[in-house]
Amino acid sequence: MLNSLASGRRLALRIMLLQLAVALLAGLVFLTLGRREAMSAAAGATLVALGTALLSARFFSGLGGAGLALSRLLTGMLLKWIVIVGGLVVILVQFKLPPLAAITGLAAAYAVYLLAFRFKG
Repeated sequence: MLNSLASGRRLALRIMLLQLAVALLAGLVFLTLGRREAMSAAAGATLVALGTALLSARFFSGLGGAGLALSRLLTGMLLKWIVIVGGLVVILVQFKLPPLAAITGLAAAYAVYLLAFRFKG
């Protein structure tokens, strides 16, 4: 085994915390355009962090065989996408926040994955 569950949990926690930091940063950057844009960008990035938290909580919930690990991964991914798509619907339809800011925040939070796996250190 190349990796332990503990190191996977630490990496997932680090990614989630970085995504929350990006949510705060995106909100501050979009604050120059207005309060609604800042809320939209921060909410879009926070959705990704919440989805990551749900995925990692489901995936790292215990030990088991390969089939159990695969089913946990798939249900975690399903939960993540339900949160992200459902959250975007709430942001864009119910609250009528600016879509470009929400999608920019979402993309910025996803960019954390690229950086986190490139600089695992």
